[in-house]
Amino acid sequence: MPATVETGAAATGAVKPLRIEFCGEWYSVEPGAAFSIGRESDLTIDDNPYLHRTFLRLYEDFGMWWIANVGNLLSATVSDTTGSVQAWLAPGAKLPIVFQTMHVMFSAGSSTYDFTIHAEDDFYNTSLSASHESGTTTILPVTLTTSQRLLIVALSESILTQAVPGRGVIPSSAEAAARVGWSMTTFNRKLDNVCSKLDKLGVAGLRGGTGHLATNRRARLVEYAVATRLVSVDDVVLLDRAAEESRKGEESP
Repeated sequence: MPATVETGAAATGAVKPLRIEFCGEWYSVEPGAAFSIGRESDLTIDDNPYLHRTFLRLYEDFGMWWIANVGNLLSATVSDTTGSVQAWLAPGAKLPIVFQTMHVMFSAGSSTYDFTIHAEDDFYNTSLSASHESGTTTILPVTLTTSQRLLIVALSESILTQAVPGRGVIPSSAEAAARVGWSMTTFNRKLDNVCSKLDKLGVAGLRGGTGHLATNRRARLVEYAVATRLVSVDDVVLLDRAAEESRKGEESP
């Protein structure tokens, strides 16, 4: 049986309890109670110093559950189970929990974390419906070149291949470039291109203001790509192929 932590009092109305899944453990949140997530919270994610003591908060209001970002630096990517709808939850923002299964992913330092919220209520009656709340995006078709997909997979490999979802590590640009056999100049140029492409499609968080790429764009790129199923574990084989081609190129006279 998975570990369970009960929070709050008995149900106070029509709203049903939430269940939170993180690293194989389960937590229950009862209506009328609030549930915090962070470094020192009801759900303690990690002792990562880059993570807020209290980062996210789940609570009931107006007859439904909400998720709020109560931190002041970090953001989170929230998506439905299909990846068809995603939202970027910036500091101070909040969103209603309208799907029966909602995935939450965020980065602190070089680590990326994810957990799943399970709700009994499905306000849209289907996980394929798009939310019109502020900050929510219906995913547009994204066509990636082979090298763009390879770059994203190199950055996402740890998250895509983890046995139990919960925590992954995003490699440095140098590590990712070495993984696919590219120079840093090539890697950075391709990173600029893919971030610019997604930015033009309305993906938030890939630029830190007009003309300035965000310093945490690699983390945001990974969060978006994994949350929206832009890449999957099936794509990891591309890395080995690229490494093999790079090795053969070095051995050629």
